Amino acid sequence: MSSAYADAMPVIILWDIDHTLVENAGVSKEIYRAAFTQLAGRRPDVPVVTEGRTDRLIMRDLFADHGLSQPTWPDIEHALETSGTEHRAELARRGYVLPGAREALMIAASRRSWVSSVLTGNIAANAQVKLGTFGLDDLLDLPVGAYGADADERSALVPVARERIQHHRALDPATPVVLVGDTPQDVLAARHSGAAVIAVATGQHTAEQLHAAGATTVLRDLSDTDTVIGLLQSHAT
Repeated sequence: MSSAYADAMPVIILWDIDHTLVENAGVSKEIYRAAFTQLAGRRPDVPVVTEGRTDRLIMRDLFADHGLSQPTWPDIEHALETSGTEHRAELARRGYVLPGAREALMIAASRRSWVSSVLTGNIAANAQVKLGTFGLDDLLDLPVGAYGADADERSALVPVARERIQHHRALDPATPVVLVGDTPQDVLAARHSGAAVIAVATGQHTAEQLHAAGATTVLRDLSDTDTVIGLLQSHAT
């Protein structure tokens, strides 16, 4: 496949971050716990449940599980942003880029007609922290991505990203979208929005669980760059 041919075929790629591009080694849940402590004045005594959900849902349920009224979203977002910044050094110490992620992002970024951005449950500020810590932020078109502050449900983030991309790039509205992620929530978001999905078993969910959620393509990880780019190209118009 020549690079000229690949460049001529547009596709929108929306990457998940945690456990797809970056292993946060538990720091992400520490960010939520610290944000809760800042807002509630006490440490949480129940586990933080993430599993591909948005920050809006994660924090809403955390307060509900403690029988507490939820603060306003601006207050929650500020606490999450503060906590994310405070945990950046710890993320750099314990976290790492997952196999093949950097190489896949570099090639996707080099395709002139491809849009390569993110669809993540993180708020934009913490997505920047996680990607920037490992030098991945410059390989993605972050302003057109969709983030955890944009909607409660992950499936609603796909049209958010589409609208932002249409606003910034002169793409055909029918340009195909491919989600790359590691959870059943990523798979369901793709199915509910008419996007394709490439699932990677680099998080807590097995290949069997991802297939059961509806993913037809499941990779062990992103380390086979030729396969990853070939799969993305196969979805281009």
